[in-house]
Amino acid sequence: MKRMWAVDVEGNGANPPEIIELGIVEMDGIQLTGNVKHWQFRPNREISPAVSRIHGITNDDVADAPPIEDVIDDIFLWLEESPIVGHNVRVELDALSRVLPDWKPVAAYDSLKVARALLPNEEKYGLERLGDVLGLKDATSQVVGGGTAHSGPYDAAMSAILLERLLSPLPQAERDRILMEADILNSRQGSLL
Repeated sequence: MKRMWAVDVEGNGANPPEIIELGIVEMDGIQLTGNVKHWQFRPNREISPAVSRIHGITNDDVADAPPIEDVIDDIFLWLEESPIVGHNVRVELDALSRVLPDWKPVAAYDSLKVARALLPNEEKYGLERLGDVLGLKDATSQVVGGGTAHSGPYDAAMSAILLERLLSPLPQAERDRILMEADILNSRQGSLL
């Protein structure tokens, strides 16, 4: 496994949601490279107040941002056909596939599935909670230069750091097996569900 991107999207609360923020963090294998990309987008429909309370992004914050259609080519160039990682990665895959219909990553690794497999005694598996339990917040802030949970770059970095922390102690063959089972695009996965 070579380059992959940890990805996180934030939406406007519409149905279907429009992406208003995208953060991606580059990984070389399971190691972070320090390369972070961040975009905010102006949606067609306003961000609902309830959703703004979750991620902190308001309509004023994105009023001067470009619509996502204006930067699709840039996003596509970064993601290409590389594998992606995310916590409950189906959300990112579904949201990005709506705006990048010709894009399909070679794999979509779910750090939530990895956490459930390798931390079977945890009561809850939310990304923010796992970051607290495993002490990942400072490292995440360093990667993205600050931020908080529910921001695109912060959550992407947290997913990458979580994956690295959980897989690093394992032998390569075990890492490969767990990643294969956590790949939601792999038709053979399923035992970690």
